[in-house]
Formats: sequence, C-alpha cells, structure tokens
Amino acid sequence: LCCENTHREREREREMDRDRHVQYLLMMYESIPSDYEEQEINRLTLAYFVISGLNILNALDRIDKEQVVNWVLSFQVHPSDSDSKDSRKFYGFYGSTTIQFSSELFDTTKLSHNGGHLASTYCALAMLKTVGYDLCKLDSELILISMKNLQQHNGSFMPIHAGAEKDLRFVYCAAAICFMLNSWCGMDREKAKEYILSCQSYDGGFGLVPGSESHGGATYCAVAALRLMGFIEDDLLSRSTPSHLNVSMLLEWCLQRQAADGGFQGRSNKASDTCYAFWIGGVLRILGAQKLIDRKALRGFLLTCESEYGGFSKFPRKFPDLYHSYYGFSAFSLLKEPGLKPLCLALGIADIA
Repeated sequence: LCCENTHREREREREMDRDRHVQYLLMMYESIPSDYEEQEINRLTLAYFVISGLNILNALDRIDKEQVVNWVLSFQVHPSDSDSKDSRKFYGFYGSTTIQFSSELFDTTKLSHNGGHLASTYCALAMLKTVGYDLCKLDSELILISMKNLQQHNGSFMPIHAGAEKDLRFVYCAAAICFMLNSWCGMDREKAKEYILSCQSYDGGFGLVPGSESHGGATYCAVAALRLMGFIEDDLLSRSTPSHLNVSMLLEWCLQRQAADGGFQGRSNKASDTCYAFWIGGVLRILGAQKLIDRKALRGFLLTCESEYGGFSKFPRKFPDLYHSYYGFSAFSLLKEPGLKPLCLALGIADIA
C-alpha cells in the first residue's frame, strides 16, 4: 500500500508530456484516423481541436498558417444568385465539404438547402483568429444579420436555419461569434440573457434548456456567454455589483462536482471525465474561485487520462480522442502547466498575442 501511494504521488508530480501531445496533434493534422469517419459532418470542429490545441501547446509554428486560412475559408457559405434578400439561410460556415451541395441538385420546394451552422462558424472563426487572420476581411454584417434569424422568440438559438435543437450551446456560439466579429447586431442580448437565466436550475447549475438537469457543459456555456456579452465580469465573487445569477448556489454546485479521485464529473453521480476539468474548472475560474479547486488531485486525475500515444482519454487508461485531448490541454493550461499558453477563458481558446 505504501509503494502504491508513493507511485501515485510521483505521478502527480511529473509534468505533462507536451512533446508527445504535439506529435499526436501533428499526426491528426496530416490524416484523421478512419474511426472519425462518422464525424465527417463535423470536420471543421475536429480541425479546431487540432489547430487550437497546437496553439495551447505553443506549437503553432509547426503548421502552414496560410494553408489553414485558405482551407477554413473554403467552408464559408456565400449567397447564390437565386437567394432572396429575405432568405432565412445562415451565411456562416459549413461543418464539412460533404454538405456543400448546390441548391440546383434539390427540389427546393420540398427540401431546405443547407446553410451554415453556428457551432461550425464558431470553430471557423476561432481557427482563423488563432492563426492570425484579420476577421475584418470577412463580410461580418452578412454573417451576423443572417445569424439573427436563428434567434428564437424566447432568446435561444437554433444552430441552422431549419429543424434543429435550441439550447444553451448555440446561445454560447452566437455570443462568441458576435464577440470575435466585434459586433452585437447578430443577436438580441437582453433576450439571450433572460433565456440563459431561465436555465439555472434549483441546485445552482445550468441545464441545456429550462427545467433540465444541471450539466457541466451547459453551465460553462451559460456563464461564458454572459461574460462575453458583458453581463458579468471575471472574478465574480469579489464583485459587489448585481450579477443576475444565483452565484452562491452556482459555486456550491461546481465545487461539488470534484470527485474523490480528483477529477470533475459533469453531473451528479457520474464518473469523472477529462473534459469537465475545463468546463467546470473554467466556470470556477470566471467566478474567481479557482483557489477552491484541489489542484493537486485534479492534476493527478488528468495524468491518469494521459495516453502513452499522446492526447487524453475520457476516462483513465483508455484510448485518446481529439475532443478529450483538447480539453485536457485546456485544463492543464488552467492549472498553469509550464510551456502552455494561457487561455482566453470565455472563448475557449489560447490568448492571441
């Protein structure tokens, strides 16, 4: 037992293997494994995890930034000659080349032609910003005005122009898009704020929609969106001004998510999961409560999810994936791991110099 405890202590003290993680992301940059085929529709999001991950790891010089810019811009939706001015289409970014179909292929009286997607647009703008592209070169007015059509009467957002879910994930994406494009003409902020506040549950966390179970990812989306929209400030616990939130209950709910193994769980009675070290750790950072995290225990949990192949897995000693790898890097950045860039927390990417 003594030897086992000594081994665990050594594990907690060792540094994250940055070089191995860089190689893992470079491999993904060159060729995504076949296991990701079913995620083809989210190709832009997968690329975001790679590009932004390399930036957190201080390794963006290992890729051709101009090539990245040209590739990302190829996903942008542009109006066609047949589009009317009152078109409900969203002129953001596609998630994949496989859905960039010409409307001439369809009977548009029966099928609504694909437009942009909010999450893909967030990822596209974040990547462009990360590699140093001037977002002022984009037709931001077209993106934002068409995005406003996605906002619903209750303040929520739908990610595409027809037939999709409406929840906090897409309110966050809309807020991040407006923030990066430096204009709020794409959303009604007051309506969005009221929708966000309606999603705070009785226990202090946030559900994806009003009345649903509190969830770590939804809670991050709520708090980060309010921060981006200017309704709350960083280090919220030290502020005397009203924050619109039930901050004390939110803090208690977040702190209760750190489990006995040191990791964070996304919901009550769930196993610890790498990504929630960022989703909930990030909320605690915005609240100014990061000192209340058991950092040593969290670091120890994350290292059990670090793969010998590079990257991070969802649970200890499993195979890594891009999603959990990215949020593993982000979590270590929050823990101020040597050699990693600090985060622009509310945007979920590394600070841009």
